[in-house]
Amino acid sequence: MNERQLLEMAVKAADDKKAEDILVLNMKGISLISDYFIICHGNSDRQVQAIAKEIKEKSEEMGRHIKRMEGFDEARWILIDIGDVVVHVFHRDERSYYNLERLWGDAPQEKVGQ
Repeated sequence: MNERQLLEMAVKAADDKKAEDILVLNMKGISLISDYFIICHGNSDRQVQAIAKEIKEKSEEMGRHIKRMEGFDEARWILIDIGDVVVHVFHRDERSYYNLERLWGDAPQEKVGQ
């Protein structure tokens, strides 16, 4: 699976669980952590966890194992590291507080089919 397929799979998985305001940032040349950040949010702890679980399950179905998942139990900000793609699944309240879109405002947004 190439990085574009991985990116599209993660966006679709988040969308399937009704993640809101899904944003993809191209981090190439900006961050050493990964090539893409996906930022989205859910409206409840349960929905945030469901989004993260779906991304994990779909990744593993496609043969990509999650390198690290943090924040699942608290369900306020779950970080999912899939290698070239890092997914940030926020609870709605936390997303506006941390405002990663502004922090990484110099990163170009990518269009990914949803």
